[in-house]
Amino acid sequence: MARERKDYFYRKAKSEGYRARSAFKLQQINKRFRLIKRGDAVLDLGAAPGGWLQVAKEISGGPVVGVDLLTIEPIDGVTTIKADITAAKTLDLIREALGGQADVVICDAAPNLSGNWTLDHARSIDLSQSALKVAKEVLKPDGNFLVKVFQGDAFMDYLSDVRENFWKTQAHSPAASRKESAEMYVVGQGIFRSPVKIGDVFDLEIVGIGNSGDGVANVEGFKVFVPGAAVGDKVHVKIKSIRSGHAVGVVEAVGTPSD
Repeated sequence: MARERKDYFYRKAKSEGYRARSAFKLQQINKRFRLIKRGDAVLDLGAAPGGWLQVAKEISGGPVVGVDLLTIEPIDGVTTIKADITAAKTLDLIREALGGQADVVICDAAPNLSGNWTLDHARSIDLSQSALKVAKEVLKPDGNFLVKVFQGDAFMDYLSDVRENFWKTQAHSPAASRKESAEMYVVGQGIFRSPVKIGDVFDLEIVGIGNSGDGVANVEGFKVFVPGAAVGDKVHVKIKSIRSGHAVGVVEAVGTPSD
């Protein structure tokens, strides 16, 4: 409490009528990345007490839905749902409240802290994975995603998971985050639906060469870069990674058009 009384953003939130200092984190992140635009439908996961809902409504003016296990005090123009974001049935409640899909999914949720950092980090990753799963289900094409994650051993793996689904992904720490905090925000811009998954195997023909010299093939219009392959090669490729709207494959067998 003593720290909060001295905290600039805590006092600022109180004076400006926001329910949490985290409201300024969303303001700062949105100013930099423009995730929420006027008229957007916004879904806030783990929304209590409602600071991000207030800001999302101010920016968007469109439909805003908040979900949390805790009861959220009413906010004008905002729909709230008391539910578990990890439960499959919650998706139906979200779609009904949105009247369809969302333009933006945001999540500032944090697990109940145990004091054991390894456990708390793992719980944060699990919660963030649940938020990503919901985002993949409800976002419109090219929709945006923002989620808080605690830094730790699994952070980079989670960042890679987000990269597999968005054209542009990066980690960011806004000025309103406390300096001692281990929280980091992952920003995903422009969700895409990849026709391939890591581990998939395809028989492809190389139709071009990328700027880095890798062979280029296509799967349903989705680019697959194949290092070491030349134009005209017919390759048996295993998908190794997906990021920023393309995949990279490893050649398991090579042929030629005359084979």
